[in-house]
Amino acid sequence: MRPSTMARALAAAAAVLAAVACVGATPETTCRAAAGADRRVDYRFCVSRLSQHHDSPDADTWGLAKVAADVGVLMASNGVYDIKAMLAGKKEQPAAARGPLEQCEALYDRMGSAFAEAYDGIDRRDYATGKEKAGEAASLARRCGDAFARAGVAVPSRLAKQGADSVQMAIVCTAVTNLIK
Repeated sequence: MRPSTMARALAAAAAVLAAVACVGATPETTCRAAAGADRRVDYRFCVSRLSQHHDSPDADTWGLAKVAADVGVLMASNGVYDIKAMLAGKKEQPAAARGPLEQCEALYDRMGSAFAEAYDGIDRRDYATGKEKAGEAASLARRCGDAFARAGVAVPSRLAKQGADSVQMAIVCTAVTNLIK
């Protein structure tokens, strides 16, 4: 093969490889791979949450790992907002729930920071830190439920759902980060 023919063939092969890599990194294919690698990943939840993010359509696996962390930040912020509303008395809560709610407000605030640090770690390709911080976020979500259990009070259903979703998002973030080559 002549050098110019060889160069064209290599360029064509590189273009095909790049196209395949971009096509393969949709929320659906990434979540399928993540669920295949980690049975704790809820495929439907993963696709639903990642697909809603404005950065998902153009993201590769690295970008989707960052999207997962960013969605975690948003979920934690929503949790803080809802907890503040509960503390303000917009919905009647048992008196014994006040202490756990105050603890959860601080935990959710820290959870948002942990997800943000996971994003930063993944962004600078420090995947170990990204996964560590996602794990920390999951732990903080669980600790909120534990605060209610110690007080002998049921976790408000909305907060229980947010906690479960936050844990799942941390699992998704870690699993997608593990897929990065």
